[in-house]
This record gives sequence, C-alpha cells and structure tokens, in this order.
Amino acid sequence: MKQTVLITGGAGFIGSHVVRRFVRNHPEYLVVNADKLTYAGNLANLTDIEKMPNYIFHKMDIVNRREVDELFEKYRFNLVIHLAAESHVDRSISSPDLFIHTNILGTVNLLNACRAQLTAGEDTLFYHISTDEVYGSLGAEGLFTETTPYDPRSPYSASKASSDHLVRAWFHTFGLPVVISNCSNNYGPNQFPEKLIPLAINNIINRHEIPVYGKGENIRDWLYVEDHAEAIDIIAHNGKRGNTYNIGGNNEWKNIDLIKLLCRVMDDKLGRRSGESEELITFVKDRAGHDLRYAIDSSRLTAETGWVPRHDFAAGLAVTADWYLENSRWLQDVISGDYASYYEEQYIKR
Repeated sequence: MKQTVLITGGAGFIGSHVVRRFVRNHPEYLVVNADKLTYAGNLANLTDIEKMPNYIFHKMDIVNRREVDELFEKYRFNLVIHLAAESHVDRSISSPDLFIHTNILGTVNLLNACRAQLTAGEDTLFYHISTDEVYGSLGAEGLFTETTPYDPRSPYSASKASSDHLVRAWFHTFGLPVVISNCSNNYGPNQFPEKLIPLAINNIINRHEIPVYGKGENIRDWLYVEDHAEAIDIIAHNGKRGNTYNIGGNNEWKNIDLIKLLCRVMDDKLGRRSGESEELITFVKDRAGHDLRYAIDSSRLTAETGWVPRHDFAAGLAVTADWYLENSRWLQDVISGDYASYYEEQYIKR
C-alpha cells in the first residue's frame, strides 16, 4: 500500500463519511478505522465498504495509551486523521469529565504515539478535526477566521479548544507535522438523532414535539457532510504543515427557520397537510451557555486549494430527509439502544 491511514472515530457520523471517501477514492491506501463504538459509533454506517480489501476496523479507546501504542506499532501510519471525540454540547454539560478524558487525554495519547513514530524516523502527518465552537459566539455580523481568538463557552468547546492548543504545541515544541481544521455544523445521512436535524426528522415522523431552544433565534452555518469529507481529503493531501483551515458551508440559518423549512420538506415527503409538522414545534428553556451565532470564513481553504461547498442546502436537506425515511431500521436501532432512555427523557414530550 502507498500509505497507511488511521482515521479515529470512523464509525461516527462525519468519520464514516471520511472513511468511505478514503477507502473508495484511494484504493492504494490501507485505511484503518479505530473507534470505541460508543452510543454514537455504529458500524452499520459502513456496511457498504466493510469488505473492501483496503479497509480494516479496530475497536479501540483512544484514552487507553497501551491500545494506542500497540496500534501504532502494528501499523506504521503515514497519516492520522483524528475525529474521535465526544461532541454533544448537552451531554458535556451533564457529564463534562467524559469530554475531558476523551477529547483532551485521548488526543495527547495520539500525539505522543505519532511523536514516537516520528522519532523512529517515519514521517507522520497528524490531522486534527475540530469545531467552530472553540471561537465562542459571534455578534450579528462578521465571520470566524483562522485568527479569531478562542472563547469556548461549553465543556465540549473548551475540551476541543484544549486539544487544538495541544496539537499546535506538539508542532512548535516537538516538530510534529500537523494540520487542524475547524468546521461549522454538519448535516446529512447517518447523523445520530441527538443533533438538531435528525432529531427533528425523527420526531416529525413519529408526531412527537420538536424541541427548540429559547426562541429559536440562534444562528448556525450548515455544511453538508460530504462537502466536509471532501475538504478533509484535500487538506490531508495539500494542507500546509502547521496551518489551521476553517471549513464552512456559507449557509447561515436561524434554528427556527431551519426547522420550519424541514417541516415543509417532511410534510411533502410524508403526504401530510401543509403546516401539520410545524404544529409540533415546542419552545423549551434555552441551554446554558448557548452561543448566539456561528459563521465560518473558508477563504483560506478556497484560496489555497479551490475547495468550495458543492451542495445546495434545500437539496441537501431533501436528500437527508429521504435517507432517514429510507433507513427506518437504522434509525430505530440507534433510538432503541443505549441512547433510548436519554432520548425519551430529553427530547420527547407527548
């Protein structure tokens, strides 16, 4: 194989799309997917490529230093794409310690394993995938750039900000070749239904109330997951060592406007009367530390590589809705697993 690539968190939402892209687009690479398979990791996301000759799965917890070191000893990785993380803000408020362990200590274990391999004379690129939430909250105008000061507001964003700083420290202190990217909100097939869009889709299907924080005025920049996977592929191969790249969808929506659009899409696809799903919208108490607005400036990435998001939001939303409607068994399986009691408690009011 030309390269051996480690993708951590490859059974999750974004990770599974990145694994699929690398396995299919780079048949000369051996792609190793390492995932702990927590509630949000699902090998059913990868059944279409699980038997490909250049794909291997390893169940592994990045917090376990011994497991990490053994994997690096077995496969002398040329490229590490690090997506494994606890990523749900609500859960970080109720269980911050879990986010500290996985997102900070797990990242350090991977950095040290890469550094040891580099010391042994084998060049390894460490590519760290992060979030726009590390920048905090924007006002009504402006965009996050790669030089925006960090101002995390939740345990989740603070843990990701910490790991970003550690990655840069390993670059400056130890000479480890790294790149970092910070992305806006992703949507698309396979997303776990604790996130806004799949949660709303599932609740609409089952005629459950759709919870919307506060007045629904928080603004997010939405990026189709396959556009994100393409950007990751491009940065992994062409990004400048030590650089950070913002990846955004140029696609800002207020939460309430997005939900109303999704309700119209779902009414049409389910053959319901116009406005029926919108009646399910229920405003709930706002989340603690809820950032008002995120928006990403991707001009550095576009200028250096030519990448731009390809998917129109309305079309991407329709494709996403179709996927959940066509994969009801997948949806039911994840809802009825370890997530079931949390989902019932947090997101269903009959």
